[in-house]
Amino acid sequence: MRLIRVRDTLGQDPPGRAFLVDRLWPRGVRKTSLYYDAWLQDVAPSTGLRRWFHADPGRWDEFAERYRGELAENPEALRPIRDALAEGTVTLLYGASDTEHNHALVLRDHLLATRGEAAGQQ
Repeated sequence: MRLIRVRDTLGQDPPGRAFLVDRLWPRGVRKTSLYYDAWLQDVAPSTGLRRWFHADPGRWDEFAERYRGELAENPEALRPIRDALAEGTVTLLYGASDTEHNHALVLRDHLLATRGEAAGQQ
């Protein structure tokens, strides 16, 4: 599973199935310049959580914990990504400029950590 910033892939076809995992469309990006298979707004952090964190690295650990809780409460939203992972390469596209403190990292880690659990539910 790969993570790629939206701005790093504009005009290029990302590897495998590509999912935009932001709740809001990335600012300043034309929809025609981004190649993706699906925009999965429901896997992004809630608006309240996103606003609370607002790129404050000091809140990172608590943000990650809260976001994992949101993901655990909505496993069905992850189905498109899980199904694509079963078929091959998946790329998660995100708009955040901070590559070390963003929700896509938490999402990827959550998907990998719960991979076996999801397989048991099918």
